[in-house]
Amino acid sequence: MNLLIMGAPGSGKGTMSEKIIEEYGLLHISTGDLLRQAVKDKTPTGLKAQEYMSKGRLVPDEIIHDLISQRLSQDDAKKGFLMDGYPRTLAQAKDLDNICHRLSITIDMIIQLDLDEEVIARRITGRRVCRNCGAIYHIETRPSKAADICDECGGPLYTRSDDTLESLKVRLAEYEDSTKPLLDHYNGKVSIERIDGDGTIDSVFASIKEVLDGIK
Repeated sequence: MNLLIMGAPGSGKGTMSEKIIEEYGLLHISTGDLLRQAVKDKTPTGLKAQEYMSKGRLVPDEIIHDLISQRLSQDDAKKGFLMDGYPRTLAQAKDLDNICHRLSITIDMIIQLDLDEEVIARRITGRRVCRNCGAIYHIETRPSKAADICDECGGPLYTRSDDTLESLKVRLAEYEDSTKPLLDHYNGKVSIERIDGDGTIDSVFASIKEVLDGIK
């Protein structure tokens, strides 16, 4: 099966993606991962992307389009995939439509994680990240054993610059303006399952598993 997962910042897309991939053996497709790998491998597309990234500029849609198209053309994508973080805009959704049409790929379902802004704010502002290994903690739901020290490597924990209320308001506004219209675009074309993201990891995943088991 081929899936898209969507939701506001802090809705749990990353955590749920990991659970889905582990449970169903799907290929995880993330534009961030694709960009980093292309730059590392110094592919023609990666070199183009590096020109923008080195200047702190957004990578143009046409480059992202090429990366997605190349990845979906590979044999392992035929076994099923979960696309996380793409598309983010209506233009990207139309690009993906064209790619899927050309490769005869069908998107089976969109998982939309819904969460109240108040809950998102608690999740985001309580997040802590290890500077050394990147492990993620939360001061309420997954605190480290020692304050501000990573359990995995002993590195210092910090709050990311975009994990503040001020930054969150900007990100949520961008989400409302750019990402939510995607649901209108896909309405009637792809099955959209809205999942309540306010629960434990296990309870939210159980809700996702219930709908996915129906299309296996």
